[in-house]
Amino acid sequence: MSYPRRFATAPLAETPEAPDGLTATVPRQLVHRASVAETFLTGMNRVAPDRFTVFAEWPRAHQLHVSPDRSAYEPLLVAETVRQAGTLLAHTAYDVPLGHQFVLRELRISTRPERLAVGTTPAEPVLHLTVTDVDHRGARTAGFRYEADVRLDGERVATAHVAAGWTSAAVYRRLRGGRSAASVSPLPPPPGLPPAVVDRALPTDVVLAPGGQPDRWRLRVDTGHAVFFDHPLDHVPGMLLLEATRQAVRARTASDRRTPVSFRALFHRYTELDLPAWIEASGAAGAHGADVQVVGQQGETTVFECEVGTVGG
Repeated sequence: MSYPRRFATAPLAETPEAPDGLTATVPRQLVHRASVAETFLTGMNRVAPDRFTVFAEWPRAHQLHVSPDRSAYEPLLVAETVRQAGTLLAHTAYDVPLGHQFVLRELRISTRPERLAVGTTPAEPVLHLTVTDVDHRGARTAGFRYEADVRLDGERVATAHVAAGWTSAAVYRRLRGGRSAASVSPLPPPPGLPPAVVDRALPTDVVLAPGGQPDRWRLRVDTGHAVFFDHPLDHVPGMLLLEATRQAVRARTASDRRTPVSFRALFHRYTELDLPAWIEASGAAGAHGADVQVVGQQGETTVFECEVGTVGG
């Protein structure tokens, strides 16, 4: 079974491969995006039963995922691209229905920032993915793990490992106790840190607010944010939590401007929109080259934790 390079297949009808030089994004629904502008994948091939090549395009300018001076792609753009790739595979190669909910359980990513420079044209990364540990519930795929080798012009720029699950809309409603995007009333976002402290250009992109203690901040959640809340959600998305991690490292290391280049994140439970959440950072020499530990909490519960590897300057 093979897939033409520049389009997505089932559950959509197959389409002849586009002529050379023409590229379109995959259908946005297949990567759980409402905006075509936030859809980074352009197609895929299946090269073996559980091995795939996924194609993407990165814009030269982006509100979040390109550095403020437009010189470099952010590591979290790689993370979002890898996330989208897993969603695309689930729907097109593993028969996960479009109505099912995506559950991110673990994300590990390591990048080579020296190879993430923005060029004179949009970058076209190629992701080589291997799916492992496929979990089934009856006849349906309920989850899997996958490894990603991300390359630009043949050079490796990142590697990643993701564990994700899938649940039907009915099961998700039961798990969430009836909570939905329509029924949950998000807390108003508090005033954020100065954008320069977290290396952001716009106040609207700041996701941390002062927390009253050193290296502790309140999570600032704006459900009107066009990237994090590309569509309505009943909980804080994982990519916002990773951005909070990035900003916490920037704020904690403001004096020597450490730059996050690797993330090892575990997501333990949903972070709710109608309860305050707190982000704490500490120095921690991890076993995988990490030097900062970031933890997210709501009440007495740890909702996520992430080991971050950084480089100076």
